[in-house]
Amino acid sequence: MDASLTLFLSQSNSDTQENLIGPYFLNQWRLKSKTLKPDPMEIEQDEELPPNELDTLNSSGGFSIIGPDKLSVNYPNVNLHEHDVGVVQANRPAPSKRLVYYFEMYVKNGGVRGQIAIGFTTPGFKLRRQPGWESNSYGYHGDDGLLYRGQGKGEEFGPVYSTGDTVGGGINYASQELFFTKNGTVVGAVFKDVKGPLFPTVAVHSQNEEVTVNFGKDPFVFDLKAYEAKERAKQHSTIEKLSIPQNASYGIVRSYLQHYGYEETLRMFDVESQSTLPPISFVQENGFTEDMNTYSLNQRKVLRQLIRNGQIDDAFGKLREWYPQIVQDGASGICFLLHCQNFIELVRVGKLEEAVLYGRTEFGKFYKLGDYDDLVKDCAALLAYEQPQKSSVGYLLGDSQREIVADAVNAMVLSTNPSVKDSRECLHSRLDRLLRQLSASFLEKRSLNGDQGEGFHLHRILNSSRKG
Repeated sequence: MDASLTLFLSQSNSDTQENLIGPYFLNQWRLKSKTLKPDPMEIEQDEELPPNELDTLNSSGGFSIIGPDKLSVNYPNVNLHEHDVGVVQANRPAPSKRLVYYFEMYVKNGGVRGQIAIGFTTPGFKLRRQPGWESNSYGYHGDDGLLYRGQGKGEEFGPVYSTGDTVGGGINYASQELFFTKNGTVVGAVFKDVKGPLFPTVAVHSQNEEVTVNFGKDPFVFDLKAYEAKERAKQHSTIEKLSIPQNASYGIVRSYLQHYGYEETLRMFDVESQSTLPPISFVQENGFTEDMNTYSLNQRKVLRQLIRNGQIDDAFGKLREWYPQIVQDGASGICFLLHCQNFIELVRVGKLEEAVLYGRTEFGKFYKLGDYDDLVKDCAALLAYEQPQKSSVGYLLGDSQREIVADAVNAMVLSTNPSVKDSRECLHSRLDRLLRQLSASFLEKRSLNGDQGEGFHLHRILNSSRKG
């Protein structure tokens, strides 16, 4: 169940057709307007700023010196004991709303002992200890090639590294692993058992050691794009191994065309599919059968075509003829959507004076109700611009606004079927519900990983499928 429907259902216990369907599509309109007119503060909060330099405010007691570029670190003195480590974190934690995060460190000088390390540490890490020596930290060390993760004893991991080598550290949020590289090759990976934020961290611990960090400003030695492509291919391969019935896709597409009233496309789809697919049997879902999807198919097709063509008066006429109960309440949400679209169509063709008169006649009763005032203001704002299509409310002139109205009317017609027991089933096709469930599954997976990893992006999945 999507967020707008959940919000509406929490506000009302009524399951009448108009009390559910009309307000639901009004919420869709509101959500669409917020998506296309985002608040700058919300954008800033949603974006994850990646690290771009080393943290010069929190130091390790002066054992290391950060260069003016805030990307280089050196250890100028002789260390006296193990607490004299020069540890520096990045200025920000690794961003987590992605598939992979990665950074690199170039060893300019291995120093006397080569006690250099790269890794990840938590916000409260002791900056006088090597990464991996304390709990909730990880470090790949250059002098012995061992991996340390939360204790003083390291484990066999990879080769040593020193002057002239480039090593990298990354977080694979899909597999919940940390991985490290040397000179462009993956050395190994280890399970990431910390759910909170992790800071990219480097350390130097013997005289004359010097390193330079690259947070992505310059090209990496490691081919990060190829690594990401390989990880996505693994996910795709797992999906490809899943077995689904031969005619499942056919059934989903067919129910989509039925639900939205695409009668002619449905007829052609059936004809083309007859020779390639076995007969499909539809299983009743929550009391909603195929017969309910085909209810008033021709009338719904006509109504959708009229609305998509901007012929709102004609759509009103057909509704009064075929389904008078839908428009008998002139102050309903469905009537409001239709009147708004009629106003928008007048603005679209430049009939501004007629639009003003129409708005005065029809919008007054809705504005007084209070539930529609924000949407009325959006419509009225179209009159304030010489080029309304380029304004903040220009989205109203797009085809997608017509689709909202057409979908609302389509759902209302479906809900007039006496066999429908729950009008919520009229809101979406099976395909819509499948995509919502898929999105919810991605979000749940990310939640289980400490709110880390990618969300569900349909366009990315479709594009990756084409490339494959």
